[in-house]
Amino acid sequence: MSIASAAEVSPRPVSEPYRLRRTFAIISHPDAGKTTLTERLLAAAGAIQSAGAVRGKAGQRSTRSDWMEMEQQRGISITSSVMTFDYDGLTLNLLDTPGHSDFSEDTYRTLTAVDAAIMVIDAAKGIEAQTLKLFEVCRLRDIPIITFINKVDREGQSPLDLIDEIQGKLALDLTPVLWPIGQGVDFGGYIDLIEKRVLNPQGKIIAEYEALEDLLEVEALVENPVFMTALETLEMAQAMLPTFDLDTFHAGHLSPVLFGSALKGVSVAELLRTLGDWGPEPRPQPAIPAPIAPADKKVTGFVFKVQANMDANHRDRIAFVRLCSGTFERGMRLKNVRSGKDMAVSNPMFFFGNNRELAEEAVAGDIVGIPNHGTLSVGDTLTEGANINVTGIPNFAPEIIRRVRLTDAMKTKQMAKALSDLSEEGVTQVFRRMVGADWIVGVVGQLQLEVLSARVAKEYGVPITFESLGYEVARWVESDDPEELKRFITAQKMNMAEDRAEAPVFLAQNAWWADRAKQDWPKIRFLTTKERH
Repeated sequence: MSIASAAEVSPRPVSEPYRLRRTFAIISHPDAGKTTLTERLLAAAGAIQSAGAVRGKAGQRSTRSDWMEMEQQRGISITSSVMTFDYDGLTLNLLDTPGHSDFSEDTYRTLTAVDAAIMVIDAAKGIEAQTLKLFEVCRLRDIPIITFINKVDREGQSPLDLIDEIQGKLALDLTPVLWPIGQGVDFGGYIDLIEKRVLNPQGKIIAEYEALEDLLEVEALVENPVFMTALETLEMAQAMLPTFDLDTFHAGHLSPVLFGSALKGVSVAELLRTLGDWGPEPRPQPAIPAPIAPADKKVTGFVFKVQANMDANHRDRIAFVRLCSGTFERGMRLKNVRSGKDMAVSNPMFFFGNNRELAEEAVAGDIVGIPNHGTLSVGDTLTEGANINVTGIPNFAPEIIRRVRLTDAMKTKQMAKALSDLSEEGVTQVFRRMVGADWIVGVVGQLQLEVLSARVAKEYGVPITFESLGYEVARWVESDDPEELKRFITAQKMNMAEDRAEAPVFLAQNAWWADRAKQDWPKIRFLTTKERH
């Protein structure tokens, strides 16, 4: 049973419960409307009473996916939230990912835990840089994508131009599912090509049809020049675009496209329908020694995110686990393959933003939160005993490297704990110099430093600042020749650090020095990504 239930649930009888799961993320460039769409989807499913208000106990009614104080102040998503809710006989697990590019590493790891993605595109701006990056991540894993072109109630590019741009920049075939009637001030509703009907902006049915030409017999539509232009462009689009094919969509090569407005709730119910009807059930998960099939009877799962202090009163640490196979039951003992130790999972949680309830049972595709005290880290695989390692969960080399300065020397231990806790979340990386006692943090973007500083101060009571170290590049180093690696570390001792797993990291003043080291030490590999285990 998931945390929020739809108002109406129709039965979908299947032999295996996991086949009723739809686990997906929403990806977009900042300001494309992702958080608004998230709330509208929850409202359309009956999980919240209105956008921004969670159905439930008093005092919880304003809970949203962006539950962190800084997120609400800035109006951006900077951490991944999990929302589990029911819709039309299905259990949906929505992972609301950070939109800001400074947090793309967290988003990348979250995408390892989903089976599909909704790509939100601003109708005025088209494909933007962060959308392109996130799409490439989806492509690496062949994640099926549903395209939602947002803000059609504002002035923007024409539908045909948007389709051309998406197909050109992403090399992705599109199939229209909903087509807009006009845009901006002329927006007059949309044509639903699945249910074969025309609706006004409020979702009221204006006309129904068997074939599009039937609409030419509806006088009110024929007399509307905006509708006639929309019908003409739709017919042009259908002539040049492929028809929908479920297998091609599931392979990640074809995307159904819907035009709508998250802010006005336009097309949101149809987007939910598309996800429910066409979205893939849990897919096999890449792993060593072999991929994990969702139908396997033994329980396996992997940690894709750790979040500290979701409940500030309890200083808790939640490891978010994507279940890959088997039927998990509360109280089960699972093995952490990395440490080799068993752990009893006594209080697993389902989540709805920062609200939670006990998970008595979960299956492949579900996202379960496991409270722990630092025993679980991002990348850990949990099994019923087998030595299986889920693959493809990376660390990225940081682009900004700073020394941490502590303003109160009496709080060194608290600072060490704070940095260790937050590095386990994967939001920042922490390094220790091999020479000297400096704490170093590595991040992808400046905003991460601001968030890190704010959270360390608020959650641990430790004020910190950052200063430049004179390094711009960090690379993990490894070699097939252990002696050569030892010689390199000795020769570069002043420029060496270790990450939290004690893996050696080479710090260079700039890209030129990094390239020079590569030339001087040909037997050493300088890595920009490193798999987490």
